Amino acid sequence: MNLTTSIGLLAAAGTTSAFVPQVIQIIKTRDTKGISLVMYIIFTIGIMLWIAYGILVNDTPIIIANVITLISALTILFLKIKNG
Repeated sequence: MNLTTSIGLLAAAGTTSAFVPQVIQIIKTRDTKGISLVMYIIFTIGIMLWIAYGILVNDTPIIIANVITLISALTILFLKIKNG
């Protein structure tokens, strides 16, 4: 693995793991009042586009980070829609 890929994977791990506390808190409390539905819809679309980009340019860190982030964002989005 080269230095560029290593830095990309570390950056991906940092930004992706930042969502974990929010997901855990929302799952535990079911409180999504402070979460903007429109923001998460736009954000989720953006993540999907990043995944497509990562696939097109064959960039593993971008693909991995955004697939994991997409799972977190979809979890939050689902709970926001479900819990109003």
